[in-house]
Amino acid sequence: MSNVTDSTVAQASSATAAPAQAVGQDAPPGAVADRAVADQAVVDLFGLIAYGELTAFERLATDARMAPTLADKIALAAMAAAEFAHFEAISRALVGRGVQPEVAMAPFIGPLTDFHALTAPADWLESLVKAYVGDSIAADFYRAIAHRLDDDARALVLDVLADTGHAAFVVDRVRAAIAANPVVAGRLALWARRLVGEALNQAQQVAVERDALTGLLVGVGDLKTVAAIFDGIMKAHSERMAALGLSA
Repeated sequence: MSNVTDSTVAQASSATAAPAQAVGQDAPPGAVADRAVADQAVVDLFGLIAYGELTAFERLATDARMAPTLADKIALAAMAAAEFAHFEAISRALVGRGVQPEVAMAPFIGPLTDFHALTAPADWLESLVKAYVGDSIAADFYRAIAHRLDDDARALVLDVLADTGHAAFVVDRVRAAIAANPVVAGRLALWARRLVGEALNQAQQVAVERDALTGLLVGVGDLKTVAAIFDGIMKAHSERMAALGLSA
């Protein structure tokens, strides 16, 4: 995936720019520029989510090997399949906008690869906490900025990021493990805090490198509104930690 050729990038760049040209010859220059930025923001967000879903599929399929029972293995395989279905939905949307998924995902390979390299789970329980806590932090952020998108793009993002029912499985397994051995709670709580820190660092890196995504967040409103978004994300994180029986 990372072997994206210069020619492919050039083709996708021209495809991404096409919707802006469709605004019309008589449109004010500012309107054309605004449309181009909006289109690029959608492509960037779709590319980021698509690569996130693809790596989630790969990670969950791999983590299934650590499952202690066959039922657990099947459950994690089902989670992986759901992530790949989400990846396919976003990919179809990108193609529908004239952009190759591989090119839209390319800018995010580095940051997400670094994140997963720094947060590789050591065992089954850490893999579950990562799937529930780490991935949810990113999903909350994507949902927050998706409200700046057009109706169709927003609906797709919210649908792809909706809980597929797997959260209950993770909560059940983690709480059962803590009940059986309360000592693991401290270790998993520390692990969750590390996941949050690395996820926020990764989000900052992406925002610095992709102006269109930064524009979506800035366009939300004043600093109070932005702060409220992050407060909401951290509140949801605390609630997930409580559901797991862990301290935030």
